[in-house]
Amino acid sequence: MDLETKAINTIRFLSADAVEKANSGHPGLPMGDAAIGYTIWTKHLRFDPTNPSWINRDRFVLSGGHGSMLLYSLLHLTGYDLTLDDIKAFRQWRSKTPGHPEYGLTPGVELTTGPLGQGFANGVGMAIAEAHLASEYNQPGFDLFDHFIYGIVTDGDLMEGISSEAASLAGHLKLGRIIYCYDDNRISIDGPTDLAFTEDRGKRFEAYGWQVLHVEDGNNVSEIDSAIKEAKLDPRPSLIICRTHIGFGLPTRQDTEKAHGEPPGEEELNGAKVKLGWPLEPRFYIPDDVRDYYLAAGRAGHQKAEAWAVLFSQYKQAEPQKGAEIERRFKGELPANWDANLPLFAADPKGIATRVASGQTLNALAGVLPEIVGGSADLTPSNNTWLKQSTAFAADNPQGRYFHFGVREHGMGGLVNGMSYYGGLIPFGATFLIFTDYMRGALRLSALSRIHCIWVMTHDSVGLGEDGPTHQPVEQLASLRAMPNMTVIRPADANETREAWKVAIENKNGPTLLALTRQAIPTLDRHVYASEKGLRKGAYVLADLGKGTPEIILMATGSEVSLITGAGELLAREGHSVRLVSFPSWELFEEAGKEYQDKVLPRSIKKRIAVEMASSMGWERWVGDEGKVVGLDHFGASAPLQEILKGFGFTVDHVYSEAKSLLERN
Repeated sequence: MDLETKAINTIRFLSADAVEKANSGHPGLPMGDAAIGYTIWTKHLRFDPTNPSWINRDRFVLSGGHGSMLLYSLLHLTGYDLTLDDIKAFRQWRSKTPGHPEYGLTPGVELTTGPLGQGFANGVGMAIAEAHLASEYNQPGFDLFDHFIYGIVTDGDLMEGISSEAASLAGHLKLGRIIYCYDDNRISIDGPTDLAFTEDRGKRFEAYGWQVLHVEDGNNVSEIDSAIKEAKLDPRPSLIICRTHIGFGLPTRQDTEKAHGEPPGEEELNGAKVKLGWPLEPRFYIPDDVRDYYLAAGRAGHQKAEAWAVLFSQYKQAEPQKGAEIERRFKGELPANWDANLPLFAADPKGIATRVASGQTLNALAGVLPEIVGGSADLTPSNNTWLKQSTAFAADNPQGRYFHFGVREHGMGGLVNGMSYYGGLIPFGATFLIFTDYMRGALRLSALSRIHCIWVMTHDSVGLGEDGPTHQPVEQLASLRAMPNMTVIRPADANETREAWKVAIENKNGPTLLALTRQAIPTLDRHVYASEKGLRKGAYVLADLGKGTPEIILMATGSEVSLITGAGELLAREGHSVRLVSFPSWELFEEAGKEYQDKVLPRSIKKRIAVEMASSMGWERWVGDEGKVVGLDHFGASAPLQEILKGFGFTVDHVYSEAKSLLERN
């Protein structure tokens, strides 16, 4: 057996042995795509196993994350900090080799994949990042950002809608650094793909503006290698359709759905080893010459990284300001006094919409933070997200910082995540809060991966008015608050909005979602009420009205804070003592700790009312057994704003009435 065949079979059987030992996993993709992985990683991919975060590395996207053992095998073999014991611990408690690749857990894993189509879209975002940073920083003789985005995508990836959204935009933007190998094995979990997937995928991608190439034998390294070389020369993104065989080598399961997601079993696995001339024992066998070959590929990559480091050192001498900025951005550091010139908003009973305050703050930030990039899903004027000091990113204008994502919310989410995974950028994506439902998969993965994304969601309640219940979010806030690692902030006025943006910029431990109003709301007089800086702790005492210990706590988020201030003032005039609490973020309040929580919401004050134009789910935690929630546990209505607010009880008089009723209760 020649070395190349041994090297490919090593991937196959390391993967299959790990799945068999775990009695869980997906052997089909690693066995079917081993030659593709081998070709990319040994003949094209630039990487440094000793420095997985090398800026100019090629990125490898395993969009079919269920085939994770393919990636783990390659990482181990090429010298990343992933041991054979880690491979043997595949899918086990707290191992570095989980069932699907997880960003931040396993060295060399570029992104979290598994929900199909997400990796496809993330790779498009990475290609955008590469093109943008190259246009911003590359100089003659200094191609600092000059690499490709390689990926393996599957039938399932191409069936998912997010990949269609992302592919359409990638073709439009002519992102020629994308090279995806399509694992065309013609099998899905239910059986042959022609049960549900008979379109001409090649023609479809040609229509998107992609170069489409064909590899007739997905085990033929020479064919794969030639196709990748051809793809590199084309200015369009490339899809290489590789005819593969799921579970290649398995005697009875190859080319069947049984190969997809089940351990092969001892007899089937041994049969494959006999068929392909592989020793039955020991398990997890790596021939010495194969190990040396893969480690040599890793060392070659390390040398390329060292050469780049020399180039970067020379660049910093020639362009010291830009060089320092690149280092700062990829370290995730912020420049001194970055927030010194953010807008301050004067008290105003009429006020402005928080989406307007957000737009003004965003533009002030973008003026001092070049790493801020982003856009809207065809709602730029409504979201107030246009970057006035920049231009729109386009195929002929990659230096643009604003993105017209089109009506592609889910694709936008995946692209924004990809930009964040890439590094050196703080990306944002914007739409209406209701349409988080269209992009939930991407939002969830941003939270799972704890990446620095900012989600700007306007039209945050029934307060948007006449567009009616199809566009009025009700359950979305409760749903997003239930998502681990997602910081949801619903600011009460323009100044809280400014503070929310500051938190979002500083929060590198996960994504931040801003829920902003369409309608104008009062800008609170901060000489009367506490500083908006209290937002940083999630909830804070706006004021204690009246004398003595408060009898009741009125708390609210967003536009409803003006309702509790109005109701509180009415109660205070009647001689009641009232605590007013602005509660913009449950997550930040939880992080503030019990001692602070008890100061804001003393346990001795049992009478509490929470006001929010959304589902009441979850508020019981903060109002307690004796409290009330003035919420919205049904869909909205189409009517002018004031009629909606009156009809659903979101008025000062109604909140006052509810508080009086609670106070009169024994």
